[in-house]
Amino acid sequence: RVQLVESGGGSVQTGGSLRLSCVASEYTDSTYCMGWFRQAPGKEREGVAGIDSEGRIRYADSVKGRFTISKDNAKNTLNLEMNSLKPEDTALYYCAAGSSRDCYSGSWYSFGAIQTDRFAYWGQGTQVTVSS
Repeated sequence: RVQLVESGGGSVQTGGSLRLSCVASEYTDSTYCMGWFRQAPGKEREGVAGIDSEGRIRYADSVKGRFTISKDNAKNTLNLEMNSLKPEDTALYYCAAGSSRDCYSGSWYSFGAIQTDRFAYWGQGTQVTVSS
């Protein structure tokens, strides 16, 4: 089972930036698609950004133009550059991955959202707090 470890969370002021990283134990078919999700207390987990091995990149509307997802296959690392942070971005951020079977043909993004249930492997989360 692929292991995912997030890092880079922290506390910043509104308008600040953070870079999150997720290191996978190894890149296999289990990391065909990868994404960042977040969850605040009392709220549903939501997809923030995702990328797959076919080059598809998707973002939640709330972060478009502010966040950038990328991956470095050589380093088994997924990154999320977060700029112009807002208090609404405060949440526990999770790195997740899914197989080609679960994420086929861009199916991990539909109805205008990244589909949480397509990602079977999850990291422990890293906290992002944005103060106003």
